[in-house]
Amino acid sequence: MILAAGRGERMRPLTDTTPKPLLEVRGKPLMQWPMEALAAGGFTQLVVNTDWLGEQISGRFGPESQLGEQRALSISYSDEGRDFGGALETAGGIVRALPRLGDIFWVAAGDVFAPDFAFTQASVERFAASGKLAHLWLVPNPPHNPKGDFGLSAEGLALNSAAEKYTFSTIGLYRAALFSPPYCGIPAGNPAGLKAPLAPILRAAMDNELVSAELYTGQWTDVGTPERLLQLNTPR
Repeated sequence: MILAAGRGERMRPLTDTTPKPLLEVRGKPLMQWPMEALAAGGFTQLVVNTDWLGEQISGRFGPESQLGEQRALSISYSDEGRDFGGALETAGGIVRALPRLGDIFWVAAGDVFAPDFAFTQASVERFAASGKLAHLWLVPNPPHNPKGDFGLSAEGLALNSAAEKYTFSTIGLYRAALFSPPYCGIPAGNPAGLKAPLAPILRAAMDNELVSAELYTGQWTDVGTPERLLQLNTPR
């Protein structure tokens, strides 16, 4: 699943006419980078959630996209704006899309630039064998998030409390069971369009040692401001 429903307020005025995931980095829409990486890893069934100017996203990629030499992606869209009049936040959007996702699935944000990240079958197999409910990739803290989000134990567990914390990259593997009681009370498919953030669900599962994590040290940018977008597009 690619998360692409955000308004991108901090990116205005760029996002007044273009949805943030379609802003270009090095000649490609931001969201195309993880889409290509997923296809390269053999993951060809994709759900994209949309809201603000979502018709531009579905119009750009359609129900199927052949991205370069990668395998074709079959894409379905969870149009939160059309169905509920606005975005459902991360967990709300995932639960809305849950009937279209498998028991284990990737989630990545469409506005994060991580060109070196590899979505691999081996990662899925390790996660499936672990019995955990989520596996997160953490990154060294950027200047805009100096305190980080989660700790990382020597055994590879994500921690709520730790002397050293890292920033959640937005890339993760999830088991559908995470989005059911006791961690999430929204019915599958989120028929009422309830909004819900992801962090409280993850933190509750972390308290039961059901979230693993690892550190990713490749290139990573949360493209949250026009300045960061400009930096990425400035030749070096």
